[in-house]
Amino acid sequence: MTQDSAHPARYWRRLDDGRVRCELCPRLCKLKDGQRGLCFVRQNLDGGLVLTTYGRSSGFCVDPVEKKPLNHFYPGSAILSFGTAGCNLACRFCQNWDISKSREVDTLADEASPETIARAARELGCRSVAFTYNDPVIFLEYAVDVARACHELGVKTVAVTAGEILAEPRAELFAVIDAANVDLKAFTEDFYRRQCGGELEPVKQTLEYLARETDVWLELTTLLIPGLNDSDRELDEMTRWVVEALGPDVPMHFTAFHPDYKLRDRPPTPPATLARARSIALGNGVRHAYTGNVHDETGGSTVCAGCGEVVIGRDWYRLTRWRLTDHGRCGACGTVCPGRFDGPPGDWGPHRRPVRLRDFA
Repeated sequence: MTQDSAHPARYWRRLDDGRVRCELCPRLCKLKDGQRGLCFVRQNLDGGLVLTTYGRSSGFCVDPVEKKPLNHFYPGSAILSFGTAGCNLACRFCQNWDISKSREVDTLADEASPETIARAARELGCRSVAFTYNDPVIFLEYAVDVARACHELGVKTVAVTAGEILAEPRAELFAVIDAANVDLKAFTEDFYRRQCGGELEPVKQTLEYLARETDVWLELTTLLIPGLNDSDRELDEMTRWVVEALGPDVPMHFTAFHPDYKLRDRPPTPPATLARARSIALGNGVRHAYTGNVHDETGGSTVCAGCGEVVIGRDWYRLTRWRLTDHGRCGACGTVCPGRFDGPPGDWGPHRRPVRLRDFA
């Protein structure tokens, strides 16, 4: 940890026994001097809490926005993506475990100020910046500063998060976020406890907050793991809750698991499971449900909820059809497609481009 990366943290209090309690997420870690929370990046340093990864990243890359995944947020546009290290969950199936579970300073190989990130995004032609790869909740102070710098230059911001955050910091973070994809990892407390070391209820509260009390564009992702969270009953309960609590216009993405990290004894998710989940969601009133991590043009395309016309065709991350007006209405029947649209789609396509932020400093 460098001196510059030890940044004063918010949302903590000093306890009578000399420890400090982090009040950022539901874990409420109580830390002795020098001790770090489960996230690894928030530390009791000389009796105060600091964020140890401020201004440092595991890497930057320009991606298609559909890769976050966001299918209704300026489709076809480029997004500058980055993460740091650590995580406040302990998912046994983590697909980014080399970053989220990193304990190595070398993981944070790239340095960038908030202003440099915003300037790089604009110069690279990115419509937005994504906090992704690991959860922006744990680097809230850095994420908020980056988001403010981005907004100064007209660049949007996106949070890819598991939603495990308490109410006060949640309000600060999402006040500067334009869109979020939240991992709804399952719909049972048992799964969250056994497979993630977390809780479902705080995630539901975050989702309800985003849907009811903010202007943040919201999409959901559920990684379906054979035998753990893919039953008809659980998918039925989850999708019914989404429609009732969040509304039918919140898109849902059902994505395929592959054996990784500490969960290598489960088989990959069959494409048929994703199609089944999508069918259940649509049957329960979710207007836009998608499949992911598999080649499925039908499951990846956006269909008008009014007439059934394909308004945005997708082949992986490449747009193949566009039949929306400049104001996001179906070109066939005029039904509004929920989301953020402001004219023709972007033309970034499926490209992935690593970048060095030091070139923009």
